[in-house]
Formats: sequence, C-alpha cells, structure tokens
Amino acid sequence: MEMQTFVSLGLILATFALYIAIAYFNRAKQTSEFYVASRGIPAFWNGMAIGGDWMSAASFIGMAGTLMALGYDGLAYIMGWTGGYLLLTFLLAPQLRKYGRFTVPEFIGDRFDSNTARLISAIATIIISFTYVIGQLSGSGVVIGRLFSIPAAYGTIIGVVIIAVYASLGGMKGVTWTQVAQYLILIIAYIVPIVFMSLQITGNPLPWLTYGNVVNEIGALDRELGFTEYFAPFSESDRSQFIALMFTLMVGTAALPHVIVRFYTVTTMKAARWSGAWALMFIGFLYLSAPAYAAFSRFILMTEVAGQPIDQLPSWTTNWVDTGLLEIADTNGDGILDWSEIAVGNDMVVMATPEIANLGMFVIGLVAAGAMAAALSTAGGLLITISSSFAHDIYYRLMNPTATDKKRLNAGRIAIVASTIVAGIIALDPPGVITQIVAWAFGLAGGTFFPVLFLGVWWKRMNKQGAIAGMLVGLATTLTYIFLALGGITFLGIQDTGAGIIAVPVNFLTCIIVTLLTPAPAQHLQDDVVDLRYPEQMTYKNGEVWMNDGTEEDK
Repeated sequence: MEMQTFVSLGLILATFALYIAIAYFNRAKQTSEFYVASRGIPAFWNGMAIGGDWMSAASFIGMAGTLMALGYDGLAYIMGWTGGYLLLTFLLAPQLRKYGRFTVPEFIGDRFDSNTARLISAIATIIISFTYVIGQLSGSGVVIGRLFSIPAAYGTIIGVVIIAVYASLGGMKGVTWTQVAQYLILIIAYIVPIVFMSLQITGNPLPWLTYGNVVNEIGALDRELGFTEYFAPFSESDRSQFIALMFTLMVGTAALPHVIVRFYTVTTMKAARWSGAWALMFIGFLYLSAPAYAAFSRFILMTEVAGQPIDQLPSWTTNWVDTGLLEIADTNGDGILDWSEIAVGNDMVVMATPEIANLGMFVIGLVAAGAMAAALSTAGGLLITISSSFAHDIYYRLMNPTATDKKRLNAGRIAIVASTIVAGIIALDPPGVITQIVAWAFGLAGGTFFPVLFLGVWWKRMNKQGAIAGMLVGLATTLTYIFLALGGITFLGIQDTGAGIIAVPVNFLTCIIVTLLTPAPAQHLQDDVVDLRYPEQMTYKNGEVWMNDGTEEDK
C-alpha cells in the first residue's frame, strides 16, 4: 500500500472510530431518543449538527466542481440552498416545533386529521430521502474509489456497509452528536486546502479576499483560448433555468423532511429559530469557500496541467483516470494536452485538487476524511428520516398502534439497513452527477411538501382534501417534468433540476381550489393552526389567547 493511501485510510478509519464511539455512547434506548433525541439538543449544537447534516457529499464533493464547470451559473446552487434556510427558519421551523410531533408525515396526518394524508406524505418522504441518499452513497464511492484506485462502484459498496452499521446504531440522538463531530472535520478539511492554495498562488492566506483576482486571470486565459469567460452570466444555462434552479432549491430546502426533523430536536420555538440562525452561519463557512475552491482549481489546471506534454503528466492523473472521473485524450495528435482535451468530472474536483496543487499527503488524507464525513453525516440524517417514516408513521401509526418501543426500534433499524442496500445498488451506476441527483430530491420535496406545509401552518381553512390532492398532484408533476426534461422535452428552457418552479405553483393552486370546493376542517383543527402563531408560553383556545398558566391575555 502506497504511503498516501495509508495516510488517507488511517485518517478515515480514525474518524470512523470517533463516529461509532459517539453513536455507541449516545445510542438510543427509547423511541423519543431514536427519532428526536428526546428534544434536548441546545440550539448552538443543533445548528452545527444541521450544518453537518446539510453539508452533504453534494456540497463538499460536488459544489466546487459544479462551480468550476458552470462558473457564474453555478451560483444558483449556493443562493438557492442558503435562501431556503431563511424560508424555513422564519416561516415553518418554529411553528412545526410547537406542534410537537416526531416527523413531517406525523404533522401532516395530525394537522389534517387524515391517515390517508399521513400515508401519502410518509411514502413521499421515503422517495425524497431515498433519492437524496443515492447521491451520498455515490459520493462515498468517489472517495473510497480514489483511495484504493478502484472503480467508484466498488467504493460505493464499501460505503453502503459502513453507513448501514453506523446509522442504525444510535438513532437521532447518536446521529446528532456525530454530525457535530462530522461538521468540524469536514469544514477544517474544506478550508485548509484553499488556505494553502491561496498562499501558493497569491501569497495571501485568506482565499475569500484573493480569489477575485484569480477569477480575473482565468477570464484573461479564457479570452486567450477563445472560450466563454468563466464569470460570464448565463453562458452555460439561460436565465430561466438559473431562476428555476434557484427557486427549486430554495423551496426544497424549506420542505426537506430530514432537515425539518432537526428542528424537532430542540426544546422550544425560540431554540428552533436560533438553530436556524446558527446553521446559516456554519453553512456559510463552506458556501463562501466553494467559489474560491472552484477558481483556484480551474486556475491550477489551466496553467500547470494544460499545455504539458501528454507523456509527462503528473502521476495523479493516472490515479483519477482509473476511477473513471477524469478523461484525457490527445485528440489533435500534437503530443500536448490542451485545455479542451481535459474532461474533468464535477465530482472529482475537491478530492483531486490537493493532489493537483501538491499540498502533501496529510492534506490529501484530511480532504478524504472530510468528504466521508460529509457523505456520512447527511446519509445518517436521511436514513433516520426513512426509518421514522416507515417505522413510526406507517408501521406504528397505521399498521400496529400497540407495538412496543422495542418493536418500533427494530422496525426502524431494519428499514435503515434495507433502504441503504437498495439505494447502494442504484448508486453503483448513478443516474446523474451528485449535484443533479440531489437537485431532483429538492424538486420532489418542494413540489410535494412546501405548499402543504406552508398553507397547513398559515391558512386555518386548509383541509385534508386540499392537502391530499396537493401532495399527489405536486409529486406527479415533479416526477413527470424530471422525466420529460431528461428526455429532451422542456418548457422555457427549464431543465430537470428546475422542476420545482413548475410543480410548486401547480400544488398551491390544487390545494387552494380543492380546499375551497370542500368543507372546512373541524374547529379544533383551525384553533390548533392559530395556536401555532403564538409563543409557547401562550395558547389559543375558544377564540381567546391564554397564558399557559391559565390567565387570560388581552387579544
């Protein structure tokens, strides 16, 4: 085993040991610990856990590569994903926390007093989370594949085994504290390489201040080579796709079941709001760094790899060609590797850049450990969501209401292992790059859930007929548009990754029209909705606002 592989493997195994130790120490012994960590996580640490949960393989591995390939047009990912947290923090998270349920399907089932709505939302949650977890397993395959210089598919199989064991052990309580550790590891692993690259290229260790100058130099190189400039707006996609993608990611973020459930793990509505604020800060560290990563990587490739004799390329190129994520071909036969003759897979950029920039084996190993932390942290949250949707909302609430805690926990763990294996099989030959697969999950979440959750919290007249129709129509519209777009049929140039901008308005209209054509919900359900708008120390009942100690408050 070469020294680099040994160092990388050692760092990854050390972090695995840390995660499993944390999961074991915080293992769930009852259902409230397994699903919502007994609602006892402080806001600061929950915000960091949200950051770990959120910084998926798509963000860690795929984001910089997407920005490197798309330039300005890739910023839709950053703006959409970040903006969605503002929607969630201000419009949904505190209210959903006050309702006090375990899962999104449970909120929808109880809010609309409908087991049909509960079942539909549980199935939709499993579809969304399943789609998302395919991207994470694909990401773990990229890391492990490079580590052992084997095809990414074999790396995925190894990742499936590790994730299934780790996620089924601790439940939400264990996953929360491992996500805190994973966030710290992944953010250090992400920032260290760009600090070194900034020093290497500009002499300044603050990449956030220096990468603008590097972008200008890339623009000059693009002009020299006759390419569209890296930072030119809408060169890789048109304006409608940019807006559609940003909107899809924004509403998808606000409606993702595995993100929403993180806000159920805190003690109060106020803590839910603060969790969102802390999460935005922790997420911002990576998203403000991704454009610098993309610019430095592209600059080094353009200046130090392109233009070199094809038979004198650095050794790292052979390793990445073996994974299938890098293609090099001297198409014009001049013996020189031109920029146009390099095909860099989006998903290899972050992993390969420390090698490209010759940053040393410790940094390369650190990035590998950070990438695995990103894939594991999000996969853990997703698998808990799939598990709770099946074991709590379908098995316990619909199939076996008398099930003991032990039976419910076992059902949840079986669901985790089964879904990991099936998702892993699909991830062996993923249907798209990581960021694309993840964008589909966001489209499905926004198209299915966002209108129903928003109207369920803010419109007391909203009823079960509207919710059921909205979810079914929204899910069907999103899936249909994704498949049509993949087949080349699009509307206004909107691609498969922007399907949410079609599905969300259709879902809203369906919810409103069907609700207005059917009877209003029971008065106690309407009162419950109004009650969500008040702080936890206040309760709305019988048309009046009361303090929780029973004293009447002026309305």
